[in-house]
Amino acid sequence: MAKPPKDAPKIEAAPVAPEPAPAPAAKATRTGWLAKFAPGVRNLVAKPAAAKATPENLWVKDPDSGEMIYRPDLEAAWWVTPGGRHMRIRPKLRFAYTFDDGAHKMLPTPGVADDPLDFVDDRPYVDRLKSARASTGETDAMALAHGKIGGVPAVVLVQDFAFMGGSLGMAAGEGFIAACAAAVKRDAPLVIFTAAGGARMQEGALSLMQMARTTLAIQDLKAARLPYIVVLTDPTTGGVTASYAMLGDIHLAEPGAMIGFAGPRVIEETIRETLPPGFQRSEYLLEKGMVDRVVPRKELPEVLGSILGTLMMGRRTVAA
Repeated sequence: MAKPPKDAPKIEAAPVAPEPAPAPAAKATRTGWLAKFAPGVRNLVAKPAAAKATPENLWVKDPDSGEMIYRPDLEAAWWVTPGGRHMRIRPKLRFAYTFDDGAHKMLPTPGVADDPLDFVDDRPYVDRLKSARASTGETDAMALAHGKIGGVPAVVLVQDFAFMGGSLGMAAGEGFIAACAAAVKRDAPLVIFTAAGGARMQEGALSLMQMARTTLAIQDLKAARLPYIVVLTDPTTGGVTASYAMLGDIHLAEPGAMIGFAGPRVIEETIRETLPPGFQRSEYLLEKGMVDRVVPRKELPEVLGSILGTLMMGRRTVAA
């Protein structure tokens, strides 16, 4: 085969166009008698737009019976189940239920150092605080407001169990002291709704110091002859029970609330005995004289208004 001369022009190969992508396979078309009914069947089972927009939390599981409760019905019942379980509620709802017509004004709580001990367990304490603040929208476990209950001006403090179990730390202690100071300043009674697992272990001795500090703040209320009413809600345990939760002039409790210091399992393992039925529940404590009255949630505003009206009337008579 003859070779091309050396001075012959070089011929470059023409670029090859890429092969066209294979056309998508045609969608199979149903034929026969079933095809006449298929569109109608699909329309029957297809979810309407309104159903797709239905919120996922429309039903709430009853913690006792396991049955599903329609959320609007539960809200109308103030988050009390048909079986009588008083479910835990946040400060926003507590204020709305307690004050006359829900009208109230929020009061600020003092700021404190977030992590004075640089505490770390399986997670740094600062990370736990960030998570709690992100999930609750609150800076700590205490929320403070003032308004009227039964026509009587009052300061109300609510402990939020959703924030790290309502645990008592420096911020919660400062919140309690601020509530006492606000009550004295406004010449108004103080009502607290307790809910806590105890002292906040991540703050060590600084947390335990709040037990003494809150006790001293209550003395300021007594010196000013102002009522201090405690409403014990589920659960109220640990250092909170050992301090301001049991120092009220009157102690009310919601039905079925767990109230105690140590948990029942710890007590049973320590004394090696089985505890009686209903032990550490509000009804049991009423029988033993530690609670003055067990009040259903919907009756609390009326009962509180009556108590505050009576106590403040007596205080004004003495002052006059």
